[in-house]
Amino acid sequence: MFPSKNLRYQFKSTLSLGLPLIAMSLTQSVIHLIDTVMIGWYGVPELAAAVLGTTFFFVFFIMGSGFAAAVMPLVSEAVASDKEVIIRRVTRMGIWLSVLYAISVIPVIFWSGKILELLGQDPELSKMAQNYLRYVSISMAPALIIMVLRSYLSALERTTVFLWVIISSLLLNTALNWVLIFGKLGMPELGLVGAAIASTLTQVITTLILVVYIIKDKELSKYAIFKRIYKIDWNVFGTVFNLGWPIGLTWLAEVLSFAGTAIIIGLIGTIPLAAHGIALQIVSISFMFHLGLSQACTVKISYYFEKKDVDSLGNGMIAASVLSLILVLLAVILFLFLPEKILGAFLAPDDPSRGSIIDLGITLLVMAAIFQVFDAGQVMILGSLRGFKDTKVPMLMAAFGYWAVGLPSSYYLGIYLGYGAPGVWGGLAVGLALVCCLLGLRLKFIYKLLTF
Repeated sequence: MFPSKNLRYQFKSTLSLGLPLIAMSLTQSVIHLIDTVMIGWYGVPELAAAVLGTTFFFVFFIMGSGFAAAVMPLVSEAVASDKEVIIRRVTRMGIWLSVLYAISVIPVIFWSGKILELLGQDPELSKMAQNYLRYVSISMAPALIIMVLRSYLSALERTTVFLWVIISSLLLNTALNWVLIFGKLGMPELGLVGAAIASTLTQVITTLILVVYIIKDKELSKYAIFKRIYKIDWNVFGTVFNLGWPIGLTWLAEVLSFAGTAIIIGLIGTIPLAAHGIALQIVSISFMFHLGLSQACTVKISYYFEKKDVDSLGNGMIAASVLSLILVLLAVILFLFLPEKILGAFLAPDDPSRGSIIDLGITLLVMAAIFQVFDAGQVMILGSLRGFKDTKVPMLMAAFGYWAVGLPSSYYLGIYLGYGAPGVWGGLAVGLALVCCLLGLRLKFIYKLLTF
């Protein structure tokens, strides 16, 4: 799969595996981006409600994604040791855990309105967000299954087909948004609810396409991951669960940090919340590049670690980190020199709030430029640690940095000191910097412990 080579080879192989993963992550992010743009064109109140609703949904989705993330290093390890049965069982149990998790959280998402009100959000905005979430909640199970299948295919280096499926999903989602949000082709104008229905239909159709492809593909059919899918292998179920839940909580720690900022900014007003949502979408796109490289790092490290190839393992980590740093510099240049053009794409030209939202959004992108290196650094380090199957201590570090330091700093700077949305994002930067440093120390310790 990955021959033992020098640093030059590692740059090439990391790009070969990482670029499709980046493209996949980016395309999935662009789907949400297009939702935001099209809802923003429909109306600012709808945009604010969508930001609130998608933030609430994403908190639960990212926690459940931990089981899918656990599939990637476990399948890569099984490939390294030629254990086809383990590949099948790991993937199957990842699907089981994802579906069970989705069933457990759908009721909470369905009745989200009161929860949002208890968190201090405007009652009317909370009601709009709940209506949106009631349709989107149905997509939780297929969305998580897609993540499991993505991990399975990535570990087998079958990323190209998945990429084309996701690109097709992007086009489908955009078309459905146009028809259902704005009432085209004879359909009723559904606005925010139309965006929710479009997203759910896209997730269901994408899942079906991937399942059919995996069943029909000659090479993949030998793993038979859907064979006797009703049967639970409790040992593998426990392995995926034990590796996956800390990953989910680690992601949750960061997502709750960003979700918490949405709640805090929601206390300030609709325009700051809209600006926050747009700026966050832009930052999320940048983050997808590093996430893709991080996943490539996970696959390679788990493979080399199983093969006990320390030199290739170390060179692979260096190559991925250097590539991530180059992407950070490119993002900083865009955020500092083209903020108005980027932000303006999210709003209708004649929107009366356009100027206020763009002015605030420019300031937020400057803040984003500051914390880019820490955000990229922490996700790259986490990818390496997952390759070593180290997930519990990083989870605790992330929880401390984001919840005990980052969120309180956001509230203190944004609300208590009155710096508003920029102050809230300043708190985010503090949390990200601390987590990045703590995880860096952990990786140094684990690398020396496990490889020498």
